Amino acid sequence: MKAGGRTLAVFGSGIDVIYPRENKSLAEKIIKNGAVISEFPFGTPPEAAHFPSRNRIISGLSLGTVIIEASFRSGSLITARLALEQGREVFAVPGNIDSPWSKGTNRLIREGAKLIMDPEDIIEEVLPQYEEPGRLGNRNTLDLKKLTPESKKILGLMEANPIHIDTLIRESDLSTSQVSSLLLDLELKGLVKQLTGKMFKKLL
Repeated sequence: MKAGGRTLAVFGSGIDVIYPRENKSLAEKIIKNGAVISEFPFGTPPEAAHFPSRNRIISGLSLGTVIIEASFRSGSLITARLALEQGREVFAVPGNIDSPWSKGTNRLIREGAKLIMDPEDIIEEVLPQYEEPGRLGNRNTLDLKKLTPESKKILGLMEANPIHIDTLIRESDLSTSQVSSLLLDLELKGLVKQLTGKMFKKLL
């Protein structure tokens, strides 16, 4: 907000119930240059059970989810799982191995989340989708050389006709989270396109 960006805030309560109350002025600022969002009716209190449901909307609205701190039982790990299920990128900030608040993020990195050391690590994943379409041909040539063996495997299973993610998971022998992450990376590189119904099409 200080940088003039657009902020979307998703509530675990009705949009007329600010939680915590001291964030009322913050909510008003968000509304002026963004939006507050909730699937709960007016007057709904911020009950604990509402927040995991709220988190799926946050991850669904986002290109990627950055986990800053998380214990093994953190709700942030639920958001990370939801992001993967929705085909979004998951980023994690590493921490001290002795800190309980870093155990969740360190585990995410071990399981394949992109390690974040500075903002550029996120930008390099997100920026390709904003580049000019006319430059796509050159990017495809360059990106193919940089692909991991797993990414090349997924790309090799795809044809010009759309293919469902479940088919890619079955034929690649990779986990659901791996395939979801790889597909998002390929999509951001401009090599594949996601269609409705979890269908994907190769753009080469």
